[in-house]
Amino acid sequence: MKIAIDAMGGDNAPKAQVEGAMEAIQHNDDLHITLVGDEQAIRAYLSNEERITIIHTDEVITGDEEPIRAVRRKKTSSLVLAAKEVKDKKADACISAGNTGALVVAGLFVVGRMKGIDRPALSPTLPTTDGRGFLLLDAGANVDADVHNLVQYAVMGSVYSEKVRMIDHPRVGLLNVGTEDTKGNNLMKKTFNQLKRAPINFIGNIEGRDLMDGVADVVVTDGFSGNIALKTIEGTALHVATLFKQALTSSLKAKLAASVIKNDLNKLKKELDYSEYGGSALFGLAAPVIKSHGSSNSRAIYLTIKQACQMIEQDMIGKIKKTVSTLEAVEED
Repeated sequence: MKIAIDAMGGDNAPKAQVEGAMEAIQHNDDLHITLVGDEQAIRAYLSNEERITIIHTDEVITGDEEPIRAVRRKKTSSLVLAAKEVKDKKADACISAGNTGALVVAGLFVVGRMKGIDRPALSPTLPTTDGRGFLLLDAGANVDADVHNLVQYAVMGSVYSEKVRMIDHPRVGLLNVGTEDTKGNNLMKKTFNQLKRAPINFIGNIEGRDLMDGVADVVVTDGFSGNIALKTIEGTALHVATLFKQALTSSLKAKLAASVIKNDLNKLKKELDYSEYGGSALFGLAAPVIKSHGSSNSRAIYLTIKQACQMIEQDMIGKIKKTVSTLEAVEED
């Protein structure tokens, strides 16, 4: 299998991308990786070129650029060229830790949508207290969504959770303002009724306060609410970590206590680290396109590459297509 990586996107590029790629190659004999970006900068960190190819470009889309304009004007940027590798069938998937909006645009207009899917969904996997994690979609690819879009999100998330995350009969919940069947606005009420008839294990409405408790394996919402939920979870985690650090360094007694439980703290940190679950897949495209977090280190890139390999091996696109094709009959019934 072949994966194209935007080597210049993200806070730690290209070091994280190069080191992550080399680690992935060591663990998968069938993997070939194409790194797209400044060749000189890439080679500064590349110590093993086995099954790694470089496509040189000086052009980069920065994080503050307007996505549509950037993709249109910078057609030789590392992000767009990585997507083009997929379009031209030279790669099976592409990864970027760069501008999220630009990757969504490149996914839509370069890689293209999957047949039968109206809008793609950005889908990160977030940690839970039980260690299982949950898939959130949409987390911001589309701020507006209709019932049909949300049902498609549920199906795509369910297939991914079953085939890639290896969860039997993944529980699908609808993010809402209450758990009762009649709660929510018109969109959520209509979506609830459709999800009950969809080919998934729908468990009903769930509230935001229960997300981290692992009440569902897949959480469905529109991109507006999903992005707010995602950023709130990230912000709260950082805030709690800061308070915890301050408490453990506030006195000599606290520092001694921290040294005693250091290993436990490191284990907890790893369990709550979103990067341990890979990147945010853009479901609904003609091939796997994955957004790695902007602050990704080499391990996060490696895990995202591993995630892409699993999606390819499990033929995620084909399985989603097959399941989505059954929705028309459900919605018309």
